[in-house]
Amino acid sequence: MNIQFYKYQGTGNDFVMLDNRQNLFPKNNTKLIAQLCDRKFGVGADGLILLETHPTLDFKMVYYNSDGNESTMCGNGGRCLVAFAKKMNVVKNSASFEAIDGYHYATIDADEVVSLQMKDVKDIKIEKNYTFLNTGSPHHIELVDDLISIDVKSRGSKIRFSELYKKEGSNINFVHQIKNNTFKIRTYERGVEDETLSCGTGATAVAIAMFQTNKTDCKEINVLVEGGELKVKFEIENNIFTHVFLTGPAVFVFEGILTF
Repeated sequence: MNIQFYKYQGTGNDFVMLDNRQNLFPKNNTKLIAQLCDRKFGVGADGLILLETHPTLDFKMVYYNSDGNESTMCGNGGRCLVAFAKKMNVVKNSASFEAIDGYHYATIDADEVVSLQMKDVKDIKIEKNYTFLNTGSPHHIELVDDLISIDVKSRGSKIRFSELYKKEGSNINFVHQIKNNTFKIRTYERGVEDETLSCGTGATAVAIAMFQTNKTDCKEINVLVEGGELKVKFEIENNIFTHVFLTGPAVFVFEGILTF
């Protein structure tokens, strides 16, 4: 079987995109998905995303981590899927779609900058050395003094597989504050089991956590990731973070034919 694939990246977080509106892709073939995401034996990506039909919205998002398993929400993946849907003429300048964590709305401008509405956040766990919250995916957040030299893979893996998160695991974010409205982060992603150049749900979680822990009083925050810059803005209503938007570039890289 041959199938057209497309490669996209959002601030270095890269994805294999497939138009699965005809339901031809073998979605339960974990080994195949992992092989396609493999950087030595496949296309290479942090994850694989299927564009599927939806009965009432523009489309449905189905996301797999690079280990081949279906996963929770991916913010950069969602933004890239909107750009892909536009390329496929499914949408024009805005989109409404369903992902594993619920409904999402997004806009895309002429420069392929996508602003994606994330889920509301109300439950935030604040401990002495870390903060934990779920922005569509679970995120552990730690402030560090030396972000440059930290061994993200080793330290992140240790926390991810610790007693704290032994049931489902967590993404791990290390954060350094640059100024009042700007933070730099590095993220270890579960499912990839390594550091990625960017994590959209992680950037969103960091912005909310920094506001909630009084590190900033800004509701529009710049998040510097290894692959570029993302912006997060939100509102607060009855102690709930609402109208949360993640904004950044979604870039088409290349396309090809898969044979399997």
